[in-house]
Amino acid sequence: MWDDLVGQRPTIEVLKHAAAGTGMTHAWLITGPPGSGRSNVARAFAAALQCERRTGCGQCEACRLGMKGSHPDITWVKSETSVLYVDDMRDLVQSAAKFPSIGRWQIVVIEDADRLGTPENPRTGNALLKAIEEPTPKTLWLLCAPTVQDVLPTIRSRCRTLTLATPGTDDVARFLTRNDGISETVASFAARASQGHIGRARALALDEETRSRRREVVSIPARLTSLGACMTAATNLAELAKEETEAITADAEKRELEELQAIFGSERKDTASRSYRAALGALEKLQKQKAKRRVLDVIDRALMDLVSVYRDAIALGVGAPGMLVNEELRGDVQAVARAATPDEVLRMIDAIFTAREQMLEFNVPPQLALESMTVALRLPGGRS
Repeated sequence: MWDDLVGQRPTIEVLKHAAAGTGMTHAWLITGPPGSGRSNVARAFAAALQCERRTGCGQCEACRLGMKGSHPDITWVKSETSVLYVDDMRDLVQSAAKFPSIGRWQIVVIEDADRLGTPENPRTGNALLKAIEEPTPKTLWLLCAPTVQDVLPTIRSRCRTLTLATPGTDDVARFLTRNDGISETVASFAARASQGHIGRARALALDEETRSRRREVVSIPARLTSLGACMTAATNLAELAKEETEAITADAEKRELEELQAIFGSERKDTASRSYRAALGALEKLQKQKAKRRVLDVIDRALMDLVSVYRDAIALGVGAPGMLVNEELRGDVQAVARAATPDEVLRMIDAIFTAREQMLEFNVPPQLALESMTVALRLPGGRS
C-alpha cells in the first residue's frame, strides 16, 4: 500500500519506523502542496498503525479495512465547507477518547486542519487543543494541511510535522502508466499539466471533459488583447466553475435529500412538521455552503492552470531549457512572452494570486475578482 505514495520515499521510511514503534507520537501534522498526497499518506499511515504485523503489509484485514476507509477505529473528518464547526469538534473529541474496538489505536484523521480556525477566531481549534495536549493512551491524531503556517500555532506546536514533496513529473507519469494503464504520451502530458498533483493528473489522463476544460482555461492568456476579451474571459471562467460544480453536486444533493426523506418517512408530508422543515432547512443551508466552497475550489484550480502558462512565458523569456508545462500550447505561450517582459509577466502572476486571496480570504464575489484579474492580465499594447 506504500507503493501508491508517489515521490515520498523519505516520508515513507519515517512512517514505517513509527508504525513499528520507533519515533511514535500522539499527534502528527502532515503538510504538503495540493496534490502531493496528504490524505493518501494519512490513510496508509493509519492503516499501518492498525496493521496486525505492524508493518503496513497491505494484506491483513486491518490494512484492507484501513485503506478502504472502513476500519471502525479510524475516523475521517473532511469539511466540504470553508470551516470545521466547534460543536462537531467537541463531539469528535469525546468519541476519540474511547478505547479502540478492534484495533491497536483510536485514530482520527482531519483532512482540512487549516479550517480549524484563525488566531482571531480559534474556537474550533481550541476544542481540539485539550485532546492533543493531554491525549488518552490509545488515541492518535493525524492532521493534514497545505503548510504548517495554515494551522493554528497552538495546534501545530504540539504535533510532529511531516512535510511532503511535490511529486516529480517522471514519478507521476510512471504511476499513471503502472496503476491505470495510461499510455506514456498521455501520462507525460497529464503529469506535466497537473504540476505534480496526483488526483488532477489521473483526471486529466482518464477524462476528456477534464482535458477540454483545462484547454479552455490555458488558452485564455493569449486571447486577452482587449477589454472586451478580458470581460468575456472572466465570465467564461465563472461559468466553467459553475457548470463543473453543478455536475459534481447534482447527484450528491439528490441522494442527501432522499436520505433525509427516508429518515422522516410519512412525517415529511405533514406541512406542520417542524422537525422535518428544520432538518430540510439545515440540509439546504449546508448544501449551499458546500456548493460555494466547491465553486471556489474549481476556480482555484483554474487559476493555478493560468499561473502555469505565465511561468512558461517567463521560462521562454529568459531562455530556460526543458519542456514547458503547457508544451502543447507553445505557440500561445510564445505570444504572451513576446507581448510582455518577464517583469510584466511576474506582475500578472501576482494579479492571479491577488484574485485568489480576494475570493478565498475576503469573500469577494468570484465574478468581480475574476474581472479585476483578467483586466490586469491584458497583454501590453493589446498585442497578441
